[in-house]
Formats: sequence, structure tokens, C-alpha cells
Amino acid sequence: MIHGIPSSKVIIKDGDIVSVDLVVGKNGFHGDAARTYLVGQVSNEAKRLVETTKQAFFEGIQYAKSGNRLGDVCHAIGAFIEKNGYSVVKEFQGHGIGKSMHEDPGIPNYGKAGKGIKLEAGMTLAIEPMVIQGKPGILELNDGWTIITEDGSLAAHYENTILITEKEPEILTII
Repeated sequence: MIHGIPSSKVIIKDGDIVSVDLVVGKNGFHGDAARTYLVGQVSNEAKRLVETTKQAFFEGIQYAKSGNRLGDVCHAIGAFIEKNGYSVVKEFQGHGIGKSMHEDPGIPNYGKAGKGIKLEAGMTLAIEPMVIQGKPGILELNDGWTIITEDGSLAAHYENTILITEKEPEILTII
């Protein structure tokens, strides 16, 4: 499952991985972060998926510097995911964030280096790799919210809100 609605019908059990996506509002501004947690004894492959998803975020933000292009960040994330044998969720993406939860620009987890808008100090972005263990492709269930992988494979999610500065990006939402 990529995201869903908590339910008493779906019981988390030993060996599962569970993604939690949190949004906080304070003083008229928003922060957005997500983590995928390991539940009990999980397979080595599930651990590798979760760690690769987290690392994809850090690969991307190496390029999240004033003067670079958004495509530099997106390309770094997607290239790292694919190099590790996983698929990028292309139907969902990160986003600008601030006074509204979802602002421009959209931030896909794939792209071309050197393309896209120029990053400027003061921009706040929610960078959020979503990674599928199997083939790309998702399905939306009838509740209009729950998203699963088409092939039934695992998916993981890692997200932080960052601030673009003149030097290194600042992570605003470590949880």
C-alpha cells in the first residue's frame, strides 16, 4: 500500500512495513514529513527497500541548493532508486509548501538534470521519494484514497520539508 486510511479491518502485524505521513500547521505555515517503519522482524528485502527510499531523499537534496535546477534534485532521486533495482511512483510527487499544504512547484521523483525552475534561497519544498519494490504501476481502491501497487509488491515513502539556503539545504521536519 502506498497510502491508505487507518482501519480496524487492516491489522498491522509482525513483518509489515508501515508508512506514516504527517502534516503540521503552525503560525500559518505547514510542514510535511513521512517515514516508513519496520514492524517487528521484517525481511532483509523490506529493510533494503526502506533504507533505499530514505537514502534517495538524501541523494536528491545534495542538489537542493540555490542556483541549481529542480530537475537536478528529481534526477538524483530517480537515478538512485532505479540504480538500486526499484521503481519510482510517478503518479505522486513532492511539492512546494508554505502557507498552503500543496504549492508550486510539483517535484517528481524523476527528471532531467539541468532542467526545471532555478532553486532560490527561501524556497520551502516537500521532497518525498515513493518507491515500489516491484514494477511501476498503482491502483486506487474504491474508497477514493487508498493506493496500492499494481503488482502487490511493497512500497515505501520518506519525506521532509526543506528550506533552500545560499549553502546547504536545511531540513525542517526531522521526526
